Amino acid sequence: MEHVKKLENNQSLQYIIGLGCIFLVSLICYLFINIIGYHVVALILLLAVSVLAMFLETFPIVIIAIASALIWNFLFIQPRSTLSITTPEDALLFLMYFVVAVMNGVFTSRIRKAEAVARQRKEKEKTLQLYNTLLNSLSHELKTPISTIIGAVDTLKMNSGKISEDNKTELYSEIELAGNRLHRQVNNLLSMSRLESNFFRLQLDWYDIKEIVNTVIVNNPKESHKINLLSSEDLPLFKIDGPLIEQVIHNIVHNALEYTPAGSEINISVNFEAGSLVIQICDNGRGFPEDKLEQVFEKFYRLPDTATGGTGLGLSIARGFTNAHNGTITLENLSSGGAKFTISIPAEVTTLNMMQDE
Repeated sequence: MEHVKKLENNQSLQYIIGLGCIFLVSLICYLFINIIGYHVVALILLLAVSVLAMFLETFPIVIIAIASALIWNFLFIQPRSTLSITTPEDALLFLMYFVVAVMNGVFTSRIRKAEAVARQRKEKEKTLQLYNTLLNSLSHELKTPISTIIGAVDTLKMNSGKISEDNKTELYSEIELAGNRLHRQVNNLLSMSRLESNFFRLQLDWYDIKEIVNTVIVNNPKESHKINLLSSEDLPLFKIDGPLIEQVIHNIVHNALEYTPAGSEINISVNFEAGSLVIQICDNGRGFPEDKLEQVFEKFYRLPDTATGGTGLGLSIARGFTNAHNGTITLENLSSGGAKFTISIPAEVTTLNMMQDE
């Protein structure tokens, strides 16, 4: 892609490459002229001009088309090694080739330009749509908790001597929940910025995956749901970016807590299989529509008819951080009901004893 952009911005290079390709094709055809005939050579040169027109600007391709016509006349039309044409048929054929080569080159080049303009317009429209989606989401996700915090603080300040301890505790809980909600959304935005930057680097170290999962469970308390960790006792340590994997698990678990009914159960299993860390997160909720299983990983995508709230970044970030580890994340519905996320990450492993020896 970088070479194509370099070619598009350098007309001198376009002339050199274009004319060089025509001369090379002509030389190859000249070696086989007694087998293929000069009519076939005309078609081959036209094909070469058409292919070059897909990458070159209009003026260079016109010059190349004219050059191909002159080369075809000089090397292949009788009498060879001259620019003269002795028969009316060959003269008409040369004229047709000249017109077709030039028109073909010009039209192909212009079509390519029109497609590039249309593609840029489409990308701008998509970007604008994404920004609108983000702003609409943030207007709710940031405004609501900020309003909650301001309202609770004003109430505490204005009625500090009249509020019971129970009401104070309730207001403090509302402030804490709103603050955590703000913190989560800011983290998601920062994580997405990291993923889209060219300076994103993994900070690999040795981690106990069970400790990471337990941290996620502790940070996602919800009395209406039950979260279980299913793991063998002899798992090795994994060389991963622990905070990123923690956020991957956190985003999926938080998503399950938000969108499964009260009483649902979430099971997190961790295993070491065929050189990879495998994490499966299952719930017994309603699952996902079958035709939306891939779309849920897209930026800002939210399922229709879901409750308001959320920016639609959580699962997109989970996939991005997993891909950064050269891993995969898949989603499927369970036959018994609910959804299952499977995260597979190739990783180096070691035992705790080996770490202590080192």
